[in-house]
This record gives sequence, C-alpha cells and structure tokens, in this order.
Amino acid sequence: MPSAFLADRRLIRVSGTGAEEFLNNLITADVENLPEGEARASALLTPQGKILFDFLIARDGPAYVIETGATEQDALLRRLTMYRLRAPVDLKLEPVEGVSVFWNEGAPEAGVKDGRFAMAGIDLFRVPDASASGDVAAYDALRIEHGIADSGRDYALQDAFPHDVLMDVNDGISFKKGCFVGQEVVSRMKHRGTARRRIVTVSAESTLPTTGTDITANGKPVGTLGTVYGNKALAIVRIDRVADALASATPLLVENITVTVALPAWSGISFPTVDPAQAEE
Repeated sequence: MPSAFLADRRLIRVSGTGAEEFLNNLITADVENLPEGEARASALLTPQGKILFDFLIARDGPAYVIETGATEQDALLRRLTMYRLRAPVDLKLEPVEGVSVFWNEGAPEAGVKDGRFAMAGIDLFRVPDASASGDVAAYDALRIEHGIADSGRDYALQDAFPHDVLMDVNDGISFKKGCFVGQEVVSRMKHRGTARRRIVTVSAESTLPTTGTDITANGKPVGTLGTVYGNKALAIVRIDRVADALASATPLLVENITVTVALPAWSGISFPTVDPAQAEE
C-alpha cells in the first residue's frame, strides 16, 4: 500500500478538564463535535484573521493531540501556554518524531483518518510512528492532486487567510461555534464572499520550475508555485485574476511554460464568472 514517513511532524497533547473549552474558544475548528478517530485541519489565527499556526487536531479520549511541523512545535506550545492563563489545562510535547501516513486499499485503520483527504474521497491514516517506508514524493503528489496545502511549502505562516487554503470548506473553520481568535475577520469573509485567493492544482506539458516561481497572465502575477512534483504543482492564486485570464483566453505562464489551473473538485468552488468583453479591457 502507498505510504510515507513524514519526519518533520511533531505532536502536542492538550489535556485536563478545561481542554475542550480552552481549544474551542481559541482555534478555528470545532473540537466539541470532533469525532474520535478523525484528524481535522485547524489553525490558530492572528487577530487580523491570518494563519499564525496551522495543524491537525484529533481527539484522544478526553484529551486532544495536535500534529504540527517540527519548526513550529515549540512556538505553538509557547503560544498555547500564553493563552492558558489559569485554565485547568495541561500542555506537553509528545515524545514522537515523525508521523507515518498510509492511503488507498489496505491502509491500516490505525492512528487517525485525515479529514482533509476524506473530503476528496481518500482514506489516509496518520500514525505517530516510523513504520511507513514509502517515498514522501508520492505523498506530495497526492496532496497536489487533491489540493491539500502545507504551510512552509505552499504558503507562509502569517501571510495567508484560512480561506486561501480551503479551511472554510474542509471543516477547518467552524462558523457556528462562536468566538475564537480572528473569528470576526474570517466570518466576514465567509458571509460577504470576499475570499480572493485559493489553492489550485497547476498542470503543464513539461516539468515545472521550482517553488516560489510566479504564475503570470499578460506579464502580471496571479499566483506563486508551492509544492512542485514534475509537471504538477500547488499554488495559491488570485481567483479573480485567473478568471479574467480565462475569460479573455489569455495564457497563464510559469516562466515560458503554459499552464492550466484547477480548483479542487471536492471543494465545490469555481472561478468567478467574468464577461469576456470586460476581461479584455
């Protein structure tokens, strides 16, 4: 079965009688209604609504386990500790270095199922050990195919809104549970439909250049490549500018390579409708 060992993943355990209330009032996901066995996308935002830390969160009995990147683990723990104040909550680093992921037929139903991939119809399980032996590139290819973004590679922390990476449609944000840090901003984006950037899959007939290369239309940037795997990549693009280019039949280019872009089918999101006559102006 396909698998990969993600050596740069780390875990933080949040426990205590106040853990659920503490997290629900702080992070974007609804942890009160988080089912056992599911890892759900979530984030801790800045007051301005941008992603300060992104992670996966899963229930472990009365406690919660947060999976984050190795370079963010200590800073995230410090930030959670700062918010804890006198709440009856215990925070500690788990002695785990790396997470194994398994997907498709025969994947062991151990660990937790990644809810982001489940949205795309993929059963992918995350296990906190080093038992996987597959190539990380295969996991990247799977992420690219289904529009699953990874901070540090597809976007910079403190530079993206949750909507940019589809947290508004993959259960990464609860718009019903009430207040959390940055809630007012992301709720306003939701209800006014003002999200202008989205993650897309980029495809070309030849190998794409490296992460960080601009996607352009008429010489103007519309987005930037994130994770690249051969002739496919992820990118966060301005969907209004891409819509203009599509309506006017303007090629989208990465350097001198013509590319096509597609929003993940599971997201239910489409590019805005643009009058071709207006797009050519």
